[in-house]
Amino acid sequence: MKWVFKKENLFIRIAIGFAAGIALGFFAPGFSHDAKFIGDIYLNLIKLMIIPVLVCAVASGIINASDNVSLGRIAVKTVLLYIAGFLASFAVSFAVAMAVRPGLDVVFENKPAFEGEPGSVISFGDAISSVVPDNIIGPMLNNAILPTILAALMISLGIVSAGEKGRVLKDFINSLTAVMFSVLSIVMETSPVGVMFLMAFSVAEYGAGMFMAIGKYILCCWLACIAVFIMVFMIPVKAYTGADMKAFLSACGKVALMTLSTTSSAATLPTTIRVSTEDLGAPESISTFTLPLGCTINMCGGACSFCCLSLFVADFYSLDLPLTRLAAMAVAATLLNMAAPGIPGGGIVLMTSYLTLFGLPIDLIGPIAAFYRLLDMAFTTINVEGDIAANLIISRSEGLWDRTMIRTGSPDKA
Repeated sequence: MKWVFKKENLFIRIAIGFAAGIALGFFAPGFSHDAKFIGDIYLNLIKLMIIPVLVCAVASGIINASDNVSLGRIAVKTVLLYIAGFLASFAVSFAVAMAVRPGLDVVFENKPAFEGEPGSVISFGDAISSVVPDNIIGPMLNNAILPTILAALMISLGIVSAGEKGRVLKDFINSLTAVMFSVLSIVMETSPVGVMFLMAFSVAEYGAGMFMAIGKYILCCWLACIAVFIMVFMIPVKAYTGADMKAFLSACGKVALMTLSTTSSAATLPTTIRVSTEDLGAPESISTFTLPLGCTINMCGGACSFCCLSLFVADFYSLDLPLTRLAAMAVAATLLNMAAPGIPGGGIVLMTSYLTLFGLPIDLIGPIAAFYRLLDMAFTTINVEGDIAANLIISRSEGLWDRTMIRTGSPDKA
């Protein structure tokens, strides 16, 4: 049974904790209610890591990407395309989530209630000004996520601009990032216990309806990812590049085998580059820039995740999310995704950050964490296949690729 306790098998341990929590909730409901504080401690540990992880992830991502990133036309084009793809994915996912409504039409023994209030809707000007901090420390102390990201972004750009003089700070941030991610890994190791007691409380409180709700949520997320692949990747690639869809799907299938098994964009990167250059004939000079950058900032799967999550939580607790707030959520999700932790279960922290940012309850994170492996398989696959699609579009726009180069691995044109 030693394999169960391997680091990469965290999801198996969470599944065991999930099953134990179900049994505990059915057979010892009184104890499950009293022991909820253990699950709350787990959620507090996750919230404790939000600001440190966001700051380190954003800062290290920028200062390390700067070594290989050209600030020219291709860089601007790549970033804009990634942002457009994310927002388009959010819109498509919203349409799917509105059609499925995973948090509605579920029968509970006790109807879920949220005593707080979602974050109020503010004007566009107030929303923008509130993101810009008047000092660096304040946002961190107040757990203000977006101002903290902006402060980290400005400091990181300053380190990059300072060149060699900023080397000491760059090394410090890389070291701090490694430490913070190690601490986060330790926190995530407590997930089986935390999930067990959160799930025990949920079953004791809401009954079997919880399973129907989580099942509909997982289905909604997978349907959203499939819709994004077709509408945001396949159709634009075919329309703009004229690429053969059989070859494109074949390449995406090879990459999907890696993403479904590893749930890691970084671990899949060598395969992504090889498939893009050899199978699709994308120029290496473009691929070695856009694909690694995509591992950091191109998170179309994150758009599916955040959109489905926000509607699921809102419906679950019968909260109203007007379109104005959803638009703000889409912008916030774009910024948050650049800080996605590249560790197993790191997306759980990001989901918690997202709900916290808009004043939504985070109690469902525990039950969702038990199934996060199933969700992460879909989200990671969409993230990476979005990189492949963007790489072809950018290569075509630069005149370095056309449909005749598929499967030829042709070198860059002059």
